[in-house]
Amino acid sequence: MQGKHSKQLTRITTVKRDMKKFLKLFLTLTFALAMNGTAIAADKGGTFTTGNKTFLLNGKPFIVKAAEIHYPRIPRAYWEHRIKMCKALGMNTICIYIFWNIHEQQEGVFNFNGNNDIAAFCRMAQKNGMYVIVRPGPYVCAEWEMGGLPWWLLKKKDIKLREQDPYFMERVKIFEKKVGEQLAQLTIQNGGPIIMVQVENEYGSYGVNKPYVSEIRDCLRDIYGKELTLFQCDWASNFERNGLDDLVWTMNFGTGANIDSQFKRLSELRPNAPKMCSEFWSGWFDKWGARHETRPAKDMVAGLDEMLSKGISFSLYMTHGGTSFGHWAGANSPGFAPDVTSYDYDAPINEYGQPTPKYYELRKMMEKYSDGKKLPAIPKTPMPLISVPKFKFSEFSPLRNGINKSMTSRDIKTMEELDMGWGSMIYTAALPKTGVESILRIDDPHDYAQVFINDKYIGTIDRVKNEKALKIPAINEEGAKLTIVVEAMGRINFGRAIKDFKGITDKVTLNAEIGGNEVTWNIKNWTICTIPDDYATTQKALSDKAAKQNRNLRTAGYYRGYFNIKKVGDTFINMEAFGKGQVYVNGHALGRFWNIGPQQTLYLPGCWLKKGRNEVIVLDVVGAEGEPTAFCQDHPELDKLNIHRERKGKEDLKKYALVKNGTTKAGNGWQTLSFGKTVKARYVAIVAESTHDGGKSVAIAELYAQDADGKRLSREPWTLKDASSEDLNNGNNTGDKVYDLQESTFWKSNGAERLPQYIVIDLGTEQNISAIEYLPRAEKNAPGSMKDYKILVK
Repeated sequence: MQGKHSKQLTRITTVKRDMKKFLKLFLTLTFALAMNGTAIAADKGGTFTTGNKTFLLNGKPFIVKAAEIHYPRIPRAYWEHRIKMCKALGMNTICIYIFWNIHEQQEGVFNFNGNNDIAAFCRMAQKNGMYVIVRPGPYVCAEWEMGGLPWWLLKKKDIKLREQDPYFMERVKIFEKKVGEQLAQLTIQNGGPIIMVQVENEYGSYGVNKPYVSEIRDCLRDIYGKELTLFQCDWASNFERNGLDDLVWTMNFGTGANIDSQFKRLSELRPNAPKMCSEFWSGWFDKWGARHETRPAKDMVAGLDEMLSKGISFSLYMTHGGTSFGHWAGANSPGFAPDVTSYDYDAPINEYGQPTPKYYELRKMMEKYSDGKKLPAIPKTPMPLISVPKFKFSEFSPLRNGINKSMTSRDIKTMEELDMGWGSMIYTAALPKTGVESILRIDDPHDYAQVFINDKYIGTIDRVKNEKALKIPAINEEGAKLTIVVEAMGRINFGRAIKDFKGITDKVTLNAEIGGNEVTWNIKNWTICTIPDDYATTQKALSDKAAKQNRNLRTAGYYRGYFNIKKVGDTFINMEAFGKGQVYVNGHALGRFWNIGPQQTLYLPGCWLKKGRNEVIVLDVVGAEGEPTAFCQDHPELDKLNIHRERKGKEDLKKYALVKNGTTKAGNGWQTLSFGKTVKARYVAIVAESTHDGGKSVAIAELYAQDADGKRLSREPWTLKDASSEDLNNGNNTGDKVYDLQESTFWKSNGAERLPQYIVIDLGTEQNISAIEYLPRAEKNAPGSMKDYKILVK
């Protein structure tokens, strides 16, 4: 009997082994068919390498036509639809970032489940006949909270981010190894869809540190094997700073760029290398308080057509932007410019997954490059668009009911020091008796601080406006209660300012003139409370029924209401009746709202709704005015500003001193306009008296100031003091674009105005400067580039 059982077990084991072989062969053949005949060997997988001026897929020339989409910005229920939308455009590859901070929200606690299941996402791309490019950072930018780096790194105050800091590198390698456990088995060499992995991200815009970039490369090579193609991306102006000899070099640039100019230097250094634009920007991101960004469809399509006609690979950033749900939207720098929740990006596939006019124009062009094959049909949108009538919020609980932790401290503490990543802080302390008006100064408020004395609202200090001080009335009693409520918005995601602590980062002082003397108090002995912005906190706050009618602190707090629907569908909740905060529907965090605009609605995916009653909770740190209500509409509102924009063109340049006049060179690329001496100045005016193309519109992409040694000064404190005019009707070409660290954006004067046109920059403090670095627009022939110019200072 024992021998008989043994034989049966042997037969069962053999059958199982044969079934596994059959299943592996079946999946491989299925994928090969989906790839229109591009076979991947069953046992050894395939290859993706570089050849003579081309990529080689399994030894044959291959042009990468990649669509960038981000899995955390799309509900998992819609992943496959978005992938199919990309395939129907004529794309053959999906490009994704890996967002460290969404996978490791607490140190050492990793999550690759649900919407974080990156392996499932890649397999879904493979199932639909798409290859995958993975960009695992550790830094990704992407207008995402802290550029993808986790907030808890800042608990180590002296940490050096994106450098060979021992702790930073230790955590990076742990994270990359965890990602590798999910994805290394899915490389093309293993029969999977992943053809390339990126090393770091646009490091040339951060610094020069080849040893650091090399260590990231070595880490990824150890994880994914020496056969997988690794690449690095940067801009044409800075890619040589950190370019490693054994990596593929790719360029990033946007709609309208001069393609040949962007690849000119790469062609000189590597004449036989394949060319690829690893981020071709289809649109741009929005920030609170500025108009919605758009880019012309014809320019995007023309750029992609030109690249394909020349055999240049690309990744379209973004093909579908999606939504930065919850607290994941970041902030741009210099200064502090928080990004809105919508990541629509003016992409071909809009925020809610529908094709735009851009999509159809692009699809028509892409048909020319489909090897004579008909493109797949455009898939049907998973959900209809619905509206919901106005509904009320009948429950309220004050903001203080969300407090989860309270402590006393002689000195100010940041949010990170109190072990919290996102949310609000309440700082309370006793004030001295002043008897006169005084100035309250916060160094530094990160990010939106409301000031109260004895629970009476005094005013707001907004980091977006670079505000730090507020006039307060006379304090006529010793020990009056000062309360500062600070809401943290997204951490800066670009440049050196990504080390962005939240709360109050240094100190609070009170300054007054008493008896002819200036008196300063450094406020001490604080009670500090933390309020997380998660759904569990809203439930806790609203469970206290006794507090629901106590609407103080400008009615800031938690509002709960419900709406009923008979059918589910995608919709957009209109938040114009509220002030500033976040929204949760059925436990899902939709993202931030702010009544200043331009975004006035939040995308609410139908897959998060249910027939019957749906719960809506609004955390409003400012508070609703009047009766709090909301409704849902069947379209987004992304371009409605509710703030008054100051009119420009009033600066008296007669009060400025001339330090340089001359004529620039025509064409693209950086130019240095040297003074021949060093001058002290706080304000710098660039005056364009003529243009190379003879037009009235002047355009400047970027400006830098050099110190006495010829080194670039930090632009972090820069603000726009004035501009003679701004073209707001053709791409939102505002003056602050000249120092936004983005070479594809630009200030453009209104063509209806006469020359000369000027722009004035406030350097923040008086500086020693010896030259101005000037970058015209990136398009061919640099439209609007100034010819004859003057530089004035004050």
